[in-house]
Amino acid sequence: MQIRSEHVPDPCLSMETASTCSAGCGTPESLVPEDSMKKDGSTALLIPGAGSPVKAAPKEMTASNSYKTLSLVVLIVQTTALVLVLRFSRTQKVEGPKYLSSTAVLMAEAVKVVTCFVVLFKECNFRFPVLINAIDRDVIQRPMDFLKMSVPAVLYVVQNNLLFLALSKLDAATYQVTYQLKILTTAFFTVVIMQRTLLKTQWVALLLLTGGVALVQMPSGDSSKAEVAHNSSEHFVGLIAVIAACLTSGFAGVFLEKILKQGSIGLWMRNLQLAFFSIFGALFMCWAYDGEAIGHGGLLQGYNGSVWTVVMLQAYGGLVIALVVKYADNILKGFAVSLSIILSSFVSWFFLGDFTPTLAFVAGGGLVIGSTFLYGYEPKKPSAVHSS
Repeated sequence: MQIRSEHVPDPCLSMETASTCSAGCGTPESLVPEDSMKKDGSTALLIPGAGSPVKAAPKEMTASNSYKTLSLVVLIVQTTALVLVLRFSRTQKVEGPKYLSSTAVLMAEAVKVVTCFVVLFKECNFRFPVLINAIDRDVIQRPMDFLKMSVPAVLYVVQNNLLFLALSKLDAATYQVTYQLKILTTAFFTVVIMQRTLLKTQWVALLLLTGGVALVQMPSGDSSKAEVAHNSSEHFVGLIAVIAACLTSGFAGVFLEKILKQGSIGLWMRNLQLAFFSIFGALFMCWAYDGEAIGHGGLLQGYNGSVWTVVMLQAYGGLVIALVVKYADNILKGFAVSLSIILSSFVSWFFLGDFTPTLAFVAGGGLVIGSTFLYGYEPKKPSAVHSS
């Protein structure tokens, strides 16, 4: 699912996340500065210069508002596009075999590796000896620190494969709402691993979030018994995949944050380390689950424009978010999540035809949206009164 310059994280590989990053996709999600790190555990590929927001002077307020508007649009598009395109790619009717999701994850990780190398090479002023020295200093001479990065990297690969499975079984609207459980899992691991304390409003938000997701899972009563049995089985598999993805996302994000706070390695070198291990994790998934199919039909069987779009969205979605995240406060992120859920629901219902909104879904979705705002709410601290 990207790394912060202050060495406080979020996943570099992903969907989601945002993600992210993806949808996030959960890969890759990487490392980000603590002030810009998402509370929901989504991941985004961070870049130098995307650190803490700076207070704008009066003359800069108009430009700042414009950037915030652009940030909102970008966050909504990135959060929504990957889910909808991925869902379409998994359900579209094609001649011949469908593409293998494990290979799509592999292709996205390969794009990330190349991107990280190019950017790192540029940071070394396109001098190959400088790049070799940097790798020797931050990798060869620090083997244990390097190996620790394999844990979040492999977890992000697992997360991305789970999200492909989930969107093969669930409509985009149900997936979008259910995947917000990553807020709950990230909060849990933050309390357990990082020993942080949550506000009372955040605990209330987590309860509302859980209740909202539960409401969304309630089936509609329009189908026959046979259809209900089949749909329930498919829905259950998709639900388990989303929950497992939320668990891997939450643990990987917090584990990565802990690593980054203990080290001083640069942003893009960390991204390269994550991408390196992710490649091997993705190759293993291809061999373990689709080895026979790949041997028979090839690595890129079933690939078309929509599949390559999914690959690019997974690989670069987090990078796009990194360009605008410093302008996005918690309220704006809440709006982005809310509008993304609404937009995904509309497209699933009106265009894809695989979703019928119900009263339970509307109520549950409303609770999830409200809990997202509540969890991100930060009460103002009373200003200190100075006596003369």
